[in-house]
Amino acid sequence: MTERMTASQFGRAVAKGRGVPPETLILHSVKQMLEARGWWVVRIQQGLGAHKGIADLVAMKRGRTVWVEVKTASGKLSSHQDRFCESVLHAGGEYVVARCVGDVEHL
Repeated sequence: MTERMTASQFGRAVAKGRGVPPETLILHSVKQMLEARGWWVVRIQQGLGAHKGIADLVAMKRGRTVWVEVKTASGKLSSHQDRFCESVLHAGGEYVVARCVGDVEHL
């Protein structure tokens, strides 16, 4: 009998075959789900001059703003990302680490 892949194993295999990193697949899924629920979602590109540790996505809906950092199941926040998260929370904002679409379903 052949072994069956779990959903995460399948996702990794598909991503590897296409050369797409798993985190990118999660990011696109999270962004699409939020947009389907009426959120305006902006992808933040890290680059020269960007705020170190800034989240991958910022989502806005009805005056509410949520910063979303996308990680794989085993991914860890960097020290810069930790500081960015703390700054957002200290300012009264919302910050979510999304390892799958389910992590943002409550929004």
